Amino acid sequence: MTLLQLDVPLEAESLTKVTVTGPPQLSVAVTRPMFGAGGAVKHWTVAPAGQVSAGAVVSFDLNFRAKLWQISGGLAKAHETLRRICANVDVLVGNEEDLQKGLGLKGPEVEAKHKLDPSAFFGMMDQVAKELPNIKIVATTLREVHSTNRHDWSAVAWINGKTHVAPTCELDVLDRVGGGDGFAAGFFYGLLSGASPEEALKLGWAHGGLLTTTPGDTTMVTLDQVQAFAKGGSARIQR
Repeated sequence: MTLLQLDVPLEAESLTKVTVTGPPQLSVAVTRPMFGAGGAVKHWTVAPAGQVSAGAVVSFDLNFRAKLWQISGGLAKAHETLRRICANVDVLVGNEEDLQKGLGLKGPEVEAKHKLDPSAFFGMMDQVAKELPNIKIVATTLREVHSTNRHDWSAVAWINGKTHVAPTCELDVLDRVGGGDGFAAGFFYGLLSGASPEEALKLGWAHGGLLTTTPGDTTMVTLDQVQAFAKGGSARIQR
């Protein structure tokens, strides 16, 4: 299975065309927003080139940012743009707020009483399956913040109609930035390496959690450390 990651932030200063290229038949062209008068988006397209027919799996991080869309056409434009992208996606990373506000899907109230309760997320999967039938996997992290440096951490995934929940752990957080990307990277690694859905989810959960215990948003942990944590080890890095 070949996995192509489309992570397209909406940045007003970025007007360039980015091309992510693997083998020729698996090329994906990503065009970032082009802005007109007043900062309004003129066009923003993602144009897959042959990856579906070649059997590639496309992922997209639905990282909805309300303030950026306020100056770029509002919610209606966000829904139109992100749905057009998601029509070419197999694996979606995003929580219930991203699904509701970014794609306009209906579901339970975004504000949950318990941040680690997966029911709101799973409650939206029927809507995803109905409106975006091409999407086979949706996954996200769950986080309960007690203080800057103490978080409860978990993750969930909906994979081919079945639900999966990672364990919950307490993290001593050094830098929370990048935890979600670390989760996606570990999750994708599991999917690509032939792990079971449960194992792939745990690898994502473990990598994202460990990443927040080190400086910066680029991983400093090893595969052995991720695998050990995923199997029930400590989140404390072994030096």
